[in-house]
Amino acid sequence: MKISIITATFNRAHFIESCILSILRQNNKNIEIIIIDGLSTDSTAERLKPLLEKNDNIKFYSQPDLGIYDALNKGIEKAKGDIIGFVHSDDFLYDTDVLEKIKKAFTQKKIDGVYGDLEYVEKIDINKVIRNWESCCFNKKLLRKGWTPPHPTLFLKKEVYEKHGEFDLNFKISADYDFMLRVFKDESLKIQYIPSVITRMRVGGVSNKNLKNILLKTCEDYKAIRKNKIGSIGTLVRKNTSKIKQFF
Repeated sequence: MKISIITATFNRAHFIESCILSILRQNNKNIEIIIIDGLSTDSTAERLKPLLEKNDNIKFYSQPDLGIYDALNKGIEKAKGDIIGFVHSDDFLYDTDVLEKIKKAFTQKKIDGVYGDLEYVEKIDINKVIRNWESCCFNKKLLRKGWTPPHPTLFLKKEVYEKHGEFDLNFKISADYDFMLRVFKDESLKIQYIPSVITRMRVGGVSNKNLKNILLKTCEDYKAIRKNKIGSIGTLVRKNTSKIKQFF
């Protein structure tokens, strides 16, 4: 059972190497790594060159794109694995056993996906945890309460993307939320929670970069809620307030 890891990047030369090394160091070696670069103008390609020369399971594509969701869609289309997951260029896998745990979950039970917990860490001092996103087992009622799993920890069978499509590029900042609503409201799918940290994410994501982006994300989250018919303004309020406890 091969796992395809997709990494979208643009001008992340300082972090891209640690991201890819966290994947290469996994005990589960039956993987492919697909790097979709948005034609970076920094030294991203140069940083990756030694890794590309030593590892034939890494595929690197550099071309203009329409943003991160367009890049991820391109990666999905190129993926050859049975399972697809994402490790963004600022992020890294928690330890060397992450992909082995994910493989075991898929092989031991007939499931369509898995997700786990997420840690937010300082950009430079990655041992300093800023926020813990501890998820839980899913039930459909949670969607109306604004619940979703941490998207960077979500690994799905390729067939799920074939069934539900890719990221909707009409969303500039909340396409991942829209996609997860499409997937998790599908009662035919079985998605399992792994109660351990899957991914560590450096703080400073696009959605919280400035007030403009925060407002845009709020509007797009509500648009996704209405589009998928899973709630109302109350769902949006609960979604945002539920994250407060992650800081304590």
